Amino acid sequence: MANEYAYIKKQDKKVFEAITGEEKREAEGLELIPSENYVSRAVREANGSIFTNKYSEGYPGKRYYGGQKYTDVIENIAIERACKLFGAKFANVQPHSGAPANIAVYFALLQPGDTVLGMDLSHGGHLTHGHPVTYMAKIFRFVRYKMKNPETGEIDYKALRETAIKEKPKIILAGFSAYSRELDYKKFVDIARELGAISMMDAAHIAGLIAGKAVKNPLDYGFDIMTTTTHKTLRGPRGGMILVRESEEIAKAIDKSIFPGFQGGPHMHILAAKAVCFGEAMKPAFKKYAKQILKNAKAMEEVFRKHKIRMLGGGTSNHLILADVYGSLGVSGREAERALDEIGLTLNMNAIADDPRKPMDPSGIRFGTPAITTRGFKEKECREVAEIMIEALKNKDNSKKKKELHARVRKLSKKFPIPDKFV
Repeated sequence: MANEYAYIKKQDKKVFEAITGEEKREAEGLELIPSENYVSRAVREANGSIFTNKYSEGYPGKRYYGGQKYTDVIENIAIERACKLFGAKFANVQPHSGAPANIAVYFALLQPGDTVLGMDLSHGGHLTHGHPVTYMAKIFRFVRYKMKNPETGEIDYKALRETAIKEKPKIILAGFSAYSRELDYKKFVDIARELGAISMMDAAHIAGLIAGKAVKNPLDYGFDIMTTTTHKTLRGPRGGMILVRESEEIAKAIDKSIFPGFQGGPHMHILAAKAVCFGEAMKPAFKKYAKQILKNAKAMEEVFRKHKIRMLGGGTSNHLILADVYGSLGVSGREAERALDEIGLTLNMNAIADDPRKPMDPSGIRFGTPAITTRGFKEKECREVAEIMIEALKNKDNSKKKKELHARVRKLSKKFPIPDKFV
């Protein structure tokens, strides 16, 4: 690895030390944050390629700068692969991340004051689905739906429909950031069509599972729009994307919203990396990977259930688990995050449904299996990780025990090094 950073090492020692420090941290620990993953060497090479030099405002064939022969090739490859992967007619691959993708859709299709119906943040939604702290909530009007029963994860579709009838949203938004079950996509689309609303799915967390045919594809159920990041289960560079099932009118409005409405020039090196990751996701090995993510999450669920740790939604049907560690073990989410970080397990504290605790020290932790599955973990290893987690939380003040558990994590990490290629 030293040769990979030879120029940085010579030119900027402090940055070199930070990069190699992070490399060591990732190699010796395990990433359990559901929104994080490891990318292939090919994706990293594209990410650091010469395309970082190029300004490419506009779209293929319609740029505002010269010298676009190869940028157009790259963007067209990314668009074609994205459409094929997800069964969409149109794709905009320029969004810098998931939040800008969602915001660009709002600006494309709404007027200030228009209403969006989305999932409540405390019940698994995302900040960009209308949380009051966001600027979008100052421009558009957001109303929310929740789970009917946090113990099963069932969405209250009857209440969702009643809210939609009352509030008349222009967009009905499905999708989540901390929800462990699969949504009933048909019900969302049926309600949207009944009311003449646009149906939108934020698939940021599960895009890789969709591409790998491990879970249902919302576009197959008639969703008009699907937004996503490319750096979670899709195992690509940090970025976003907007897919449109079939409406050319919506697609054109979104293209104008991204550029010139919201962003300037696309990051062409990131688009190159997106194209590479979409190509990887089209390989047979990716389907095996996506299905293994689900098996591994179920294996961790088994252990948490055995230890009687409460899980929101009663368990998982996807890649993540949201556990109420404060209610089950008397350990706050912040304390749990720090205790596990100390032994080389990285996850995040997270609020649970109607959490009585504050957001910066909530009751829950959120963790998942995409990254460790990339490293080759199967059910056996995931059960071991879950056991280590629970043992660490029960012994968070026992230095000797933490040292022992840290050694077990390092041993697992060494046995399953981060791979350079997946196909």
